[in-house]
Amino acid sequence: MINNLKMSIMNVNIQTVRFNPDVKLTEYVNRKLEKLQTFHDRIIKVDVFLKLDNVVHNIKDKIAEIRVQIPRYQFFVKSSSKSFEESFDSALDSVVTQIKRKKEKQFV
Repeated sequence: MINNLKMSIMNVNIQTVRFNPDVKLTEYVNRKLEKLQTFHDRIIKVDVFLKLDNVVHNIKDKIAEIRVQIPRYQFFVKSSSKSFEESFDSALDSVVTQIKRKKEKQFV
């Protein structure tokens, strides 16, 4: 028995603002983004923006923004916290929820 899995290749773009990311952070983001295709098989492009907010005395100064494009629709989420990983995880959870809701609406 042969299973043919058709997976589209999504284009991932990670941009950082006001800092240079270390290898561990970019690997972390890429590893987490791979799981996105389990929620939607037609993801075209994913843009991740990691920003360091220079507001003085602000604990939540690490910002993660995620934009996910599928055919005829786009999702966008922004989250901030004390670490990039935490901000990214929170944003990713939110975008996964949005994708699931969109898919549910399509089949209702």
